[in-house]
Amino acid sequence: MKKSKLVLLAVALLVAAVLIFAVLRWRNSHRPGRDEILSTLLEHTNGTIGVVYVDVAESRQSPFAQKLFAWAPKPQADPDYARFIQDTGFDYERDLDRVAYAAAKRGSQSTWFAIADGTFNRKKLTAYLAKVATVQTRNDREIYSFAPSGAEASSNTASGANASPAPQLFLTFIADGRVAATNDPDLGALLAQKNPSGDFPEWQAHFTRLAGSPIFIVVRQDASVANSLALQAPGGLQSPELAALFAQLNWLTLAAQPQPDALRIVAEGESSSDTVSHQLSDMLNGLVILAQTGLNDPKARAQINPQARAAYLDVLKSAEITRIDRQDAKAVRVVFEVTSEFLNVATLPRPAAPQANAPPATPTPPADKPGKHSTRKK
Repeated sequence: MKKSKLVLLAVALLVAAVLIFAVLRWRNSHRPGRDEILSTLLEHTNGTIGVVYVDVAESRQSPFAQKLFAWAPKPQADPDYARFIQDTGFDYERDLDRVAYAAAKRGSQSTWFAIADGTFNRKKLTAYLAKVATVQTRNDREIYSFAPSGAEASSNTASGANASPAPQLFLTFIADGRVAATNDPDLGALLAQKNPSGDFPEWQAHFTRLAGSPIFIVVRQDASVANSLALQAPGGLQSPELAALFAQLNWLTLAAQPQPDALRIVAEGESSSDTVSHQLSDMLNGLVILAQTGLNDPKARAQINPQARAAYLDVLKSAEITRIDRQDAKAVRVVFEVTSEFLNVATLPRPAAPQANAPPATPTPPADKPGKHSTRKK
């Protein structure tokens, strides 16, 4: 064979190898993952106000997450769920990979949309759903709808014309390893439309900042969200001043990053006002100092379990509060760590609270010893 033909053959083999490598890389890079599932979520959700993302597969491999799962109380065995596993072969503790959830608001209507990736036996799962749900075909998709457990019974017992219908869940397969669910009755139309809103880049920017966290929440604030968060704060943290500052935040994020021996929590509030970020940072730093002072008070030392007190102080000592300037956005970031000791403290029995207006306990006189006469006066 001539040398020129050998050169051409070598070049052809090299080009073929490069093309095969490129195709393999392209296929691997386009497997459903975090960025893709979040983009799909926003594409089919209008008026998004909050997103929750959980990479179950990654969290499952974390040593601390395994400790957390072992620490959490185990629910009682549910015969219905055991039957579900037997019929479908799907167990969320083993087969669920990732979940993305979006809460949306359109006018006065609140809706949600969720996507879940996992190892599904589609044939078994669709056969099971056909037994327990109503099946309809919309936009060439089989939509399964059913009322959550207990909703139908409560709806049937409601009397009068004003009884509200039981909430329903609508579910369908997007692919063999992906399902979508919502409370919107028109799930088929929801999946057919792709309406990325104008704020899509802003959501994407926040997702990118949280790329290292397998678990996170992103909330775009409005007045109703801020008021709801303020009302749900623990009694000791409810403050009109703090609530007023939170109401001026445009974005809130919360992320959990499992470490070998701890869970790193990163919370961030973002505002367009430099004054708000300064005031919020100062107030949060003051709350940390106040909490440390309270735990070091002699009365607190006497009343709080020493192990619990030490765990609380460790969390406060790990807290870092910093301000971040992103030009148009001013953020306040709070970072702290939850350790195994803190989890153990949560299982300690709480001291019984003294009863209000309870009469003082009357000491019980010592009982007479058997075989001897009492020497007490009657």
